Amino acid sequence: MNGSISASGLGKAYKRYASPWNRLAEWLSPVDRARHEKTWVLRELDFDIEPGETVGVVGVNGAGKSTLLKIIAGTTTPTTGNVRVDGRIAAILELGLGFHPDFTGLQNVLVAGQLLGLSDAEIRALLPEIEEFAEIGTYMGEPLRTYSTGMQVRLAFSVATALRPDVLIVDEALSVGDAYFQFKSFDRIRQFRAAGTTLLFVSHNESVIKSICDRAMLLDGGLLLRDGTPHDVLDYYNATIARREAEYEIRSAGSGEGGGTRSGNRKAEVTSVDLASPVGESLRAARVGEAVVVRVVVHARAPLGLLTVGFIIRDVLGNAMFGTNSTHLGKQLRDVRDDDEFAVEFAIRNLDLGTGSYTISVAAHADVTHLSGNYDWWDNALAFQVVPGNRPHSIGVVSLDCACTVSGSRNVLPSGLPMSGSAAAGRAPSRP
Repeated sequence: MNGSISASGLGKAYKRYASPWNRLAEWLSPVDRARHEKTWVLRELDFDIEPGETVGVVGVNGAGKSTLLKIIAGTTTPTTGNVRVDGRIAAILELGLGFHPDFTGLQNVLVAGQLLGLSDAEIRALLPEIEEFAEIGTYMGEPLRTYSTGMQVRLAFSVATALRPDVLIVDEALSVGDAYFQFKSFDRIRQFRAAGTTLLFVSHNESVIKSICDRAMLLDGGLLLRDGTPHDVLDYYNATIARREAEYEIRSAGSGEGGGTRSGNRKAEVTSVDLASPVGESLRAARVGEAVVVRVVVHARAPLGLLTVGFIIRDVLGNAMFGTNSTHLGKQLRDVRDDDEFAVEFAIRNLDLGTGSYTISVAAHADVTHLSGNYDWWDNALAFQVVPGNRPHSIGVVSLDCACTVSGSRNVLPSGLPMSGSAAAGRAPSRP
């Protein structure tokens, strides 16, 4: 089916020679002993992507993400295994890949279109739309070397997406564009997704992965470490990042409250997390705009120079709604002794979240972020609901305290109240 991707035993290794002479000797005597070492960047990858799926590829730099995308796009050949892609592919990989710096924007568009398999007539028919979407004006007639990196991204994306492909592959290139063009680009990506295009892209932006992707794949050291929902994969990914600072225990707790991923060296341990009212009543449902307290109890298992306690509130997609910590709020703990215990309370005067389900993740660490001296990171430590309060109805994940005023010659009635008497006579119903 168009848009499907299947990989079996996929691996990629690059040859590393001790000197150029070894490379030459091996080339002159190919049947002689190998004079190189293989550096594997991908090993034994097996996966299937169904038509219409949106998959995010995550991992630290050097994990093999870009190499995987290049193999799928056909610009790099695998060393072992194979990959099959059905349908027309459009790829935006390395910035400026396939563009010539001395060619004008127009000339590069014509060349790039041919590389995508389009005829000269098809490319010229699409030119007005490409120019309109790229919004680089008279620079279309200037050499590419005069372009900023953002302008190159605009042109590359506009060409690659001028026709809806069966498979769209995007590396981190869009991250260098300006905010306005990123919005346009992701709006087009969402349109493609709705129309059935299979999307595969690398991004270090967790919000993008969680809001757009149906699935995420975590690469680490060339291996496919995790393949699952974006929320679960990114939880584990954050834990592996923290682990690189020292040796950490990573374990998955059971389902239910407190069922998220935990990581850390346990020199300080979060022993309890609670959402409460200002008078101490434990809550699992709070009203929009209500005052609440996030209470975190931490027990020190060793002497610590510094201790910071923090929390993040996330929505059902895993997007961070709000987060802070004791250091940001001027309450960093110093010279902590073994067996000290602290109850850290964060008073939220107005819970300005929209109705829905949320989770709280908490952390105890040495410095400003949990990536430096991570003692205990507990993802999804607590789940709670936000229910309607006294504010007018609204939609979205935030609830802003909003008032409305109307100026004009006509009387304005409160919303939802029927008009009576002469006020209603002969007047057509108003539109919202």
